[in-house]
Amino acid sequence: MELSLLMKAFDVSGRLVTINPTGNGNVNDTFLAIFRNTFAEEQVILQRVNPAVFPKPEAIMHNLHCLTAHVHPKLEAEADTSDRVWQMPRIVKTRDGNDFFLDDAGDVWRVITKIASATAFDEAQNAEHAAECGAVLGHFHWLVSDLDPQMMIDPLPGFHITPGYLDKYDATLAGEPLAQDRLKASMEARRMAMFIEERRGFAATLQKALDSGELKLRMMHGDPKVNNIMIDDFTGKGTAIIDLDTVSPGLIHYDFGDALRSICNHAGEDEQNLSKVVFDLDLCAAFCKGYMAHAHSFLTDADCKYLYDAIRLITFELGLRFFQDYLAGSVYFKIRHPEQNLNRARVQFRLCESIEARERPIRDLLAGL
Repeated sequence: MELSLLMKAFDVSGRLVTINPTGNGNVNDTFLAIFRNTFAEEQVILQRVNPAVFPKPEAIMHNLHCLTAHVHPKLEAEADTSDRVWQMPRIVKTRDGNDFFLDDAGDVWRVITKIASATAFDEAQNAEHAAECGAVLGHFHWLVSDLDPQMMIDPLPGFHITPGYLDKYDATLAGEPLAQDRLKASMEARRMAMFIEERRGFAATLQKALDSGELKLRMMHGDPKVNNIMIDDFTGKGTAIIDLDTVSPGLIHYDFGDALRSICNHAGEDEQNLSKVVFDLDLCAAFCKGYMAHAHSFLTDADCKYLYDAIRLITFELGLRFFQDYLAGSVYFKIRHPEQNLNRARVQFRLCESIEARERPIRDLLAGL
């Protein structure tokens, strides 16, 4: 179906001027549509929800509806006392009043408003940027801290439950014929396997705390990496977190740790020179200060107790996922060369070691906030 015809199904004022692919996401098909009338312009985002990643697209839209219905009134209520304009996309209804359009092929299409005059960066620019990223995530966690997780449908069951990824790793070694061959053929792969074994007992730390009732399920974003955080082009302040399809019931610790994993490693996920992979304490301190300014009102003492573990664990988890996928033949993460997922695992495990080496200063700065 032509995109211009598809857009006619949605209630957007004005005439369609252009529609083109936008963004660098690798999940949903995403387009920017520009509408104009005599006196104004409106830009909206058209997306096809990828059924290969989200097998129940209707559940994704249910979650987005619940999320925005809960958050938008809170944003309006605090608008006059806030130091910035906080934003969250709005669902643009179809002309029939629905949240999405189902085409003849069975694909789910949606339109949401665009966060205007704001930029998402691929890496932390400086300490001020890290602090704004922390503020955005902390504010988001506050916004959803009173949203009942039972209202939401888990879009990716098992996502960010580290013991489950360890089970998948064990199953790959036991059941994938070529996995043992890949392991035996590479000294580096065997070193990765030893790294995992040395930390096997640590993998269930957060899950045990949840099972015992020490921690509780809240709503988490699921993918709070630095390039999902929008910074206002004019004020330099964080204004929104985007890519909301992974919002789900979970432990906010995974969000906290994943954001720091993303922000505090200047080298990125594909660095070949491991000596460049270092966890930056200054960026960590700036992020945590921004985060706590908004999250302190709902975090418990038990939540704070596990924040360091979260940083270490999510980094270990991603390395484990990269390594498992390498052993399985790289069937999940996209690669440009056969050893890429092995190298990605090396980077994450090196970052994990860097975090472990800085445990005391990280715990000290968290305790001081």
